[in-house]
Amino acid sequence: MRIVIADQMEEEVVAGIRKLGDVAYKPADVKAALADADALIVRSATKVTRELLAGAGKLRVVARAGVGLDNVDQKACEEKGIKVMNTSGASTNAVAELALALMLAMLRNVQKAHHQMKSGLWDKKNLTGSEVDGKTLGVIGYGRIGAGLAAKAKALGMTVIAYNPPPRREDGNAEFVGKLDALLARADIISLHVPTTPQTANMINRGSIAKMKDGVYIVNTARGDIIDEDALYEGCKSGKIAGAAIDVYRQEPYKGKLLELDNVYFTPHLGASTKEAQARIGAELVKILKEELKG
Repeated sequence: MRIVIADQMEEEVVAGIRKLGDVAYKPADVKAALADADALIVRSATKVTRELLAGAGKLRVVARAGVGLDNVDQKACEEKGIKVMNTSGASTNAVAELALALMLAMLRNVQKAHHQMKSGLWDKKNLTGSEVDGKTLGVIGYGRIGAGLAAKAKALGMTVIAYNPPPRREDGNAEFVGKLDALLARADIISLHVPTTPQTANMINRGSIAKMKDGVYIVNTARGDIIDEDALYEGCKSGKIAGAAIDVYRQEPYKGKLLELDNVYFTPHLGASTKEAQARIGAELVKILKEELKG
């Protein structure tokens, strides 16, 4: 069995996959490496396009280590008889925890306080924050991660409202609203948990921001292209948006103009970057490869 791992993976994950066969890890020419490969493993960086697959005559599986498949041309894979899978549940808790951590850090000015103290400044009076208890959290996209965040937020005393087209996860942790505009108007904090589709691309734009409460907070641990960056920049600079916490970007590494703003908080796509999540991802990838490539 020949397996190509195109993107950066934790050493433990790679070691587990090596036990299954011959592994090409981060080859300089992924397309060439696929010529005799049985499986391709990617994260977010590698785009699995029709062109990349053109010479992959033996390929049987494309496995994405993570949630979503928007970097995989599923139609091209289907035409070549290649099965496409992901580790959809393995990073659920890690991403939900990060969304909550970003929310709490943002509302309590944790990063500002840290940087001020590192520079020798003790400015307690200008770092008064807000509590999440009693706030309304709007969750856009109520899949595994959105639902996981809702459960944690409810435990902290938040009122959770959610927008998600049917079918829905009726778990008792969120009140579903029928229209996105209703969520935008009510939420003190908005957390995004949708994949990239034609319907969700740039869904947070000038129009949707105008419908939000003044002083709203936005958290995005989903996909970079669901937010119009120019609109977010304008909203944060004007104060319409009190703060935004971003873990995902259209282009990574991110070097855009949002970095100019003090009320935008950044993490470098850390959603699934926990020891526990990586262990689960590794185990799930091994399981996928064993089941799909047996015989």
